[in-house]
Amino acid sequence: MAEKLLDRMRRIIRLKHYSVRTEKAYLHWARRFILFHGKRHPKTMGAEEVTAFLSYLAVDRHCAPATQNQALNGVLFLYRRVLEIDLPWLDEVVRAKRPARIPVVLTMAEVRAVLAHMTPPCDLLVRLLYGSGLRIGEATGLRVKDVDLERRSITVRDGKGAKDRITVLADSCVTGLSERIEHSLALCADDRLRRRGGVILPHALERKYPNARFEDGWQFVFPARNLSREPRTGRVARYHVFNSTVQRAVKRAANRAGIRKPVTCHVFRHSFATHLLESGADIRTIQQLLGHSDVRTTMIYTHVVQRGALGARSPLDGLG
Repeated sequence: MAEKLLDRMRRIIRLKHYSVRTEKAYLHWARRFILFHGKRHPKTMGAEEVTAFLSYLAVDRHCAPATQNQALNGVLFLYRRVLEIDLPWLDEVVRAKRPARIPVVLTMAEVRAVLAHMTPPCDLLVRLLYGSGLRIGEATGLRVKDVDLERRSITVRDGKGAKDRITVLADSCVTGLSERIEHSLALCADDRLRRRGGVILPHALERKYPNARFEDGWQFVFPARNLSREPRTGRVARYHVFNSTVQRAVKRAANRAGIRKPVTCHVFRHSFATHLLESGADIRTIQQLLGHSDVRTTMIYTHVVQRGALGARSPLDGLG
C-alpha cells in the first residue's frame, strides 16, 4: 500500500514540475512518516500522528527547524495533493521557528586567499558566486544563452522560487567565461559527431525540440567531464559539473588558506551582498541582484557591514 501511494506521489510531483531534490526530499519524509507509525495508511491518521512525528524529529533526533519544516511540507503534500484531503488540523500544526542567524561573511583578503588555492574550473565558478551573487546551483547550471559578455550580465533562469533575474558579471570573469564557453561548445560538437549524449534540457523541451540538445545556446557553461544518466528519464546525457565537486574544492581551498570561519559556497553570496553594501550600493539594488522577494531578507546584511555590529566602533578604542 505504501509503495503504491509513494509511486502516485512521485507522479504528481513530476506533473507539477518540482525539482529532483524536492522530489527526493518529499518522498523521503512521506516514507519516514509512514514507517514511524508502523506502516499505517495516512488516511487513518490525523493531527496527533503528525505532531508526534514532528516531536520525534525535534526531541529525539534533534533535527534543525529547517529540517522539521521540510518534513512537514512533505507530509502536507502527501495529504493535500496526493490523498486530496484538506483537513482543518493541517493549518493548526505549528511550524518550527527558524532562528535569525547572522550570515558568515569573508573579508576581501579572505576571498582572495581562497581563490588563490582554487584550480580550474572551480576557481571561475567561485568567482561567479562572489562576483555575481549566484547560488551554487545557479552557477553550475548556467547555460551559454544566459551569459551576455557584451553587456556584462548573467540571466538566472528558474532560480529559487522559480523566478528569473538578471545580475552583474564582473569584468575579470569575461575572459575566463569566454574560454569555458568555447570548451563547452567543442565538447558538444564532439558529442554530436559521435552521436551520443547531448545536454539535458528542462521539462519537455527535448520532446518539443529534439535537436535543441546540441544547440550552442542550451549547452552548460560548466559541463561535466563524463556523460551521466538522467535520473528521471534514464537517458544518457551531458550534465553540468556537480555541486558537490565545487563544495569539496572550496572546503579544501579554505583549509589551505588557513581560514578559520566555516566557508561554504553560499558564504561567497553573503560576501557579495555585504561588500556591495559597504561600497555604498542601494539595498533595493542588492535585493534585485540577489533575487529576494522581500527586502527584509536583504536587510540581514546591514548587521555585518564594516566593522562590528552595524559598523559601530567599540568605546574601548576611544580610551587611547
